[in-house]
Amino acid sequence: MYEVIFLPFLISFITVVAVTPLSLIFIKRLGIIDDPKKHKHPAILHKKPIPRGGGIPLFIGVFVAGILFLPLTKIVIALFLASFISLLVGVLDDKYDLSPYVRFIFNIIAGLIIVGSGVGIQFITNPFGGTLYLNIFRFAFDFFGHHSILVISDIIALIWLVWVMNMLNWSKGVDGQMPGIVAISAIVIGILSLRFPVIDQTNLISAKLSFILAGASLGFLIFNFYPAKIFPGYGATSIYLLLGALSILSSAKLATAILVMGVPMIDGVITVVRRILSGKSPFWHDKKHLHHLLLGLGYGQRRIALFYWIISAILGSLSLLLTSKGKLFAVIMVIIIVGGFLLFLHSALERNDNETNI
Repeated sequence: MYEVIFLPFLISFITVVAVTPLSLIFIKRLGIIDDPKKHKHPAILHKKPIPRGGGIPLFIGVFVAGILFLPLTKIVIALFLASFISLLVGVLDDKYDLSPYVRFIFNIIAGLIIVGSGVGIQFITNPFGGTLYLNIFRFAFDFFGHHSILVISDIIALIWLVWVMNMLNWSKGVDGQMPGIVAISAIVIGILSLRFPVIDQTNLISAKLSFILAGASLGFLIFNFYPAKIFPGYGATSIYLLLGALSILSSAKLATAILVMGVPMIDGVITVVRRILSGKSPFWHDKKHLHHLLLGLGYGQRRIALFYWIISAILGSLSLLLTSKGKLFAVIMVIIIVGGFLLFLHSALERNDNETNI
């Protein structure tokens, strides 16, 4: 267990802690700075220029530990290739503010690379008994060799990967919020992976990479906690992509991932629905995420980050104790409570805006 948990965690943590100050020098020279006077974004909270590009030290930390501790399999190569592509696009966005549609296209490309390597959702455990297999429908074709696509399995996996990348990107609104959520989610998935035989290579990769991600995220948190010295930027989607892939590697841990990331996930769903119903693109930004609403209630950035961490830790701990049926009921309860709270805050905000306008 020492080589599965502690060493991968420690190496990624130390690497990010060591590399981040050096990355800051490089990032500043390239001018990857989030200047609130120049960067017109409705969700900006900071008052002075702060470097973006935190995805760079995060990726380096994960990559260094991955080279040392992960076997060089087809899946591992695909994971890091897709992650690197996401990093490049993210850093370009941090510098030039790319169109969200361009970013979305590259989200899909990165997801396709991972799905094409064989990472798919083969089955879903039925909470009421039995298993729902998603790998029944297969489409075979010949193109530089014989290939096949597990239609339902691969489509759902691709949607999940792209969703996790964007949902977690929305959850970096206050300093320290995102690294804590990713670290807790990765630790929970890592612990769950250890419940399965580690002699299985896929489970071994899943367990090691989980603790690598956790170590890198906590190392980055030192520099991102309020007041942040560096922002994750869109390049951090390279890490979210890996977390999404981990949640479907070996024995599909989707229910656990949905539960531990329940708050940002429900916030993300409501955000998409709200923007579409209001006639706006779901890709364009606003200042109505849960963390923005909590800021409006007078909560500080540290308290909001701690709120997200505590809820994720509680839900993650529950996911390790509950059966499949218990997880289903827990997810339903989280949807009702968090969703209801969000809808209440939105309606209260609209009433307040209407009264102000009158």
